[in-house]
Parts: sequence; structure tokens; C-alpha cells
Amino acid sequence: MIKKLILFLAIITLVACSSSAPDNNNNLPYIPVNETINLNSPQYINLQVPGGWAYAPGGLRGLIIYNFNGTDFVAFDRACPHLSPSESCSQMIVESSIKMICPCDDTEFNIITGAPLTTGINFAAREYRATLISASTLTISNF
Repeated sequence: MIKKLILFLAIITLVACSSSAPDNNNNLPYIPVNETINLNSPQYINLQVPGGWAYAPGGLRGLIIYNFNGTDFVAFDRACPHLSPSESCSQMIVESSIKMICPCDDTEFNIITGAPLTTGINFAAREYRATLISASTLTISNF
């Protein structure tokens, strides 16, 4: 019984580690991200409903957080993944609550998956782990 438990824990650990592996985007440097969001704060009130989104501090150029269904959230770096984050126009914005736009070249990314919507773009938006730890507290991290 103990061997089965150890095997189960080992498999869970491997799965958890693989989902948090860094992306292979050489344009964006790795920086640690560890943010706590109070969903009751006025600037995050839109995150209390499915389909709501908000900007938040953190990451390279800030974060875009999206409430997928009321309990599941996604968080992306606002840095345009195909450009250098030092470019002044490389901070993505949300348009129509359904896509993220890089203002440098109008490249579009899906706000739910981070996948590029523009042909020829090879990198998705950098995603961070978003975990709802209580009814009003969300953590965003990459470790």
C-alpha cells in the first residue's frame, strides 16, 4: 500500500513540475513572479465575474488576469512575447474583453489561452499560474 502511495505522489509531482516549466521564449527574460490579488479591491472588482479581466502589477510589463468561469483564472504577462520587453510599445492591452493586442504591430493573442491569433507569430503570451486560495484571494506565480 505504501509503495502505491509513493508511486502516486511521484506521478503527481512530475505532472505538477511539467506544467510549471518555463516557456522557450528567448525574447522574454525569466523573472520570478509572486503576486497576491485581493478580489474585493475596487481595481479588481471585474474579476469577480466570469469573463471579467483586470490589469495588475507583476511580471515584466504587468499582468492581465482573466476570470474563466468564476473559479478558474488565467494570468499572462503584458509583455508582447515576440518583441523585446524594453520596447516602449510592447505592453499588451485587452480589446473587447476577448483578446490581447500588442500595440507595436497590432498582433493579437487569445485572452483565455494566450495563443497567437495573428499568422506568423510563433510565441504565445507568457502564462503564470493563477490560483484561487480563498473566495477573495488570488495568487499569481511562476514557481
